[in-house]
Amino acid sequence: MKLTVFWERMRVHFGETYADSFARDHVMSELGGRTVHQALDEGWETKDVWRAVCAAVDVPAPRR
Repeated sequence: MKLTVFWERMRVHFGETYADSFARDHVMSELGGRTVHQALDEGWETKDVWRAVCAAVDVPAPRR
């Protein structure tokens, strides 16, 4: 998954403003105690980060 697609999906699910806030502030057990930004900065695959977000906040199946 391209990074641009990842961020578009984040904005669709969370809204334009909250997507970045969630990604910076929400520490996720699904990401080993990291935020989205930390996981991406550490080289996690975007598809794996998106799957973790989907699991953590119950993203509806059509948006996955």
